[in-house]
Amino acid sequence: MASFDETVVGAVEKVIPGVVNISEVKLMKDAYLHVHPVPGVGSGFIIGKDGFILTNAHVVLGSQEIKVTLEDGRIFPAGIKGLDTVMDLAVIKIDASDLPVPEMAKSNDLKIGQMAIAIGSPLGLVGGPTVTAGVISALDRSIQTEVTFMEGLIQTDAAINPGNSGGPLINSKGVVVGVNSAIIPFAQGIGFAIPIQPAMWIAKQLIEHGEVVRPWIAMNAVDVNPKLVAYYNLPVEKGVMVSNVIPGSEAEKSGMETGDILVRMDDMDINNVRDLIKVMNRHEVGDTVTVELIRREKKMRFKTVLEKAPSMPLQRVVQ
Repeated sequence: MASFDETVVGAVEKVIPGVVNISEVKLMKDAYLHVHPVPGVGSGFIIGKDGFILTNAHVVLGSQEIKVTLEDGRIFPAGIKGLDTVMDLAVIKIDASDLPVPEMAKSNDLKIGQMAIAIGSPLGLVGGPTVTAGVISALDRSIQTEVTFMEGLIQTDAAINPGNSGGPLINSKGVVVGVNSAIIPFAQGIGFAIPIQPAMWIAKQLIEHGEVVRPWIAMNAVDVNPKLVAYYNLPVEKGVMVSNVIPGSEAEKSGMETGDILVRMDDMDINNVRDLIKVMNRHEVGDTVTVELIRREKKMRFKTVLEKAPSMPLQRVVQ
């Protein structure tokens, strides 16, 4: 049986050739509203031999200039192929060919307690990338950040520092199981990664369409909570209250109104907005879904068509 050292070293050596350093320049305003170029760094890894690289959206969002340094020392200018600010992923492209691509996990069949190794190339220094090791601490984590809601995340105690954002999380065999993300500001001692299978699905859409198309019920809503229950004398303690229906949308055409409380979709209970997002994400734009709601203590059922969700900007990193 291989020792811990041998396992980590062997796994890292398989992936290192495909890990890249990303340096970029953003234009930022100071306290006097003067614009200055500010350099930044991050990590990424190659997902296509023809120059496609996966990283975090916040690494490159708003960048005026992006450069990619490969493990062999070559430097290339890069362009953004597409951004998904919802799951904080981006695909960038360099003009290169026959690049080394790390092996990607074929499924998200992870187990709590198995080894997890986070790799990044935050400075592009001689000596190779930064490596931290730990275990898978939890699975299917849902995180509310300052700017978005991320679900289905891998939690690990392998340190993921800001410069390592966008690098790969690998298992003991050197197979990529996730994309490191350091967008969580309170995650000291806790690392989060986006599972590789949904990440690659997003990457494919970004490469083909330049964006990710997600389903959405065209409304704004809030979780039902004790204050809402008391103030409006609501007949339920859980659900999602519709605060606004987008005019002219499929939701409006189906009959949904402001003040409705959505409690079920596809025969699944909707206790909060997170439940609603999870059920919608199982569908595609154009699908018809059945929703059950309560309007002034009366239960009603509607069929509505899911529309394309608007993108959500990562405002925190481009202020």
